[in-house]
Amino acid sequence: MSWQAIQQAKKLLATEKGALVRDWGGKLPLVLTYANSYAVGMSSLAMHSLYHWFNGIPGIACERSFAWLSKSPKPSSPPVTLESQRPLREAAVLAVSLSFEMDYFNLVSMLRQAGIPLRAAEREEGVPLVILGGPAVSANPEPLALLADAVVVGELEPVLNQLANILVERLPEGRARTLDALSALPGLYVPSRYHGQSIQRLLQPNLDEFMVASTVRCPQAEFGDLHLIEISRGCEHACRFCLAGCWYLPQRERSLDQIMQQVEFGVKNGQRIGLVAAAVSDYSRMEELLDRTSALGARLSVSSLRMNTLTDKLLAALAASGERTITLAPEAGSERLRQGMHKGINQDDILRAARMTAQYPFEVIKLYFMVGLPGETEGDLAELVRLTGLVRRNSGHNVIVNITPFVPKAHTVWQRQAMAPTDELNAAYNWLRNACAAERITLRAESVRESVTQALLARGDRTLGELMLTLDHPSGSSLAKAAQIRGLDLATYLGAKGVGEGLPWQFIKGTQR
Repeated sequence: MSWQAIQQAKKLLATEKGALVRDWGGKLPLVLTYANSYAVGMSSLAMHSLYHWFNGIPGIACERSFAWLSKSPKPSSPPVTLESQRPLREAAVLAVSLSFEMDYFNLVSMLRQAGIPLRAAEREEGVPLVILGGPAVSANPEPLALLADAVVVGELEPVLNQLANILVERLPEGRARTLDALSALPGLYVPSRYHGQSIQRLLQPNLDEFMVASTVRCPQAEFGDLHLIEISRGCEHACRFCLAGCWYLPQRERSLDQIMQQVEFGVKNGQRIGLVAAAVSDYSRMEELLDRTSALGARLSVSSLRMNTLTDKLLAALAASGERTITLAPEAGSERLRQGMHKGINQDDILRAARMTAQYPFEVIKLYFMVGLPGETEGDLAELVRLTGLVRRNSGHNVIVNITPFVPKAHTVWQRQAMAPTDELNAAYNWLRNACAAERITLRAESVRESVTQALLARGDRTLGELMLTLDHPSGSSLAKAAQIRGLDLATYLGAKGVGEGLPWQFIKGTQR
């Protein structure tokens, strides 16, 4: 173990409030693993909720581990658990939360550094069982199928207690018995026990049965000053490009009373309240929620806003809470493209929202757009710049444009669409940079290269996954180089898929497309 990693873990643990340091004696040690930094991981409600749920189950001692504890740089030393600073290999189970495809590389590095065999088939008795979950790997487990002992497909809540019981009762009997039992659970994909059957996505109908909110105060996390609360899950709009919107259908809401219990807890601890949902402004009892949070003196922050459900009361509450940036996502500049993606908003909605913000002391409006959308032309890019100028004039605020390439994702309506070629994306980026510079608009752009890698992993199969496991230093560039050496044409993963063409994830039954 690295002395530096141990000291970093101790220092971080000392900054937290609510962490549980438990004796492993007589309990199954389960390490909740996030394949990114501590700052990012502890801003994930999945980490908070899983930590609370697993530690509430008799027979389990749950700790946390991260790919690296400092914000940068990534360490070369083996990761340790945060609570007791033990090597990952001493755990019985690694429960890995994967929200983003790019974290697959980090997970491979973590296991290698921890001395845990990368391939599930090579893990012997006494080596941790590796169970994966999260929207990215749930939607398409195949790039990590050789690495995973099991994958939770969808939402964990419906099988949480059954899964925990199997781990506690069966793991002492051996890996084989444990994997047999896990494969019999609905929504559990166990690659070594898979025989061609469909795996149905798990769905939690009643959100109130499991609270999802911050459980540990983490000042060093990205949203460390917020008490985060999930108010709904899923999105009724189901835009054709959106994995989160399609994967978590149907939309479900948490009761106002349960939300308010968490608001009161956060206010009592002197924290701002972070409301989390696919579109916070869509919550059906938002007016009541705002009245009750205001009565408590709560300061609010939100994860996202939808322009056609934005209200003056919500904007006033955000302004009063000290928020100075409003984030809106038109996704496309032209009406034609927004209709094509089923966005459900038009230019009037966007400009109405801009005019509403003019009444409040916000300083910046961030606008999010995608580039490389199906059917996109230079005229659509020109519309993006024109729309940005209209938002600036109607709001009176500074405007920052954020662009990212369209990445086709499994289980979305556009899962069979092609990703735009790299040269076309770079040309669109250059055109927008020049056009925005001429209009004195600040432009921020996500890396085209990283977006292409994300698309490869989102649409990948076991062949791509096997290649990833051979990399000494896993990354998008090393994956591309290894593919070239082996003669694997990565372009086949990025092109359009015919209606009758098989997809790596087609055995996963999520939303019907």
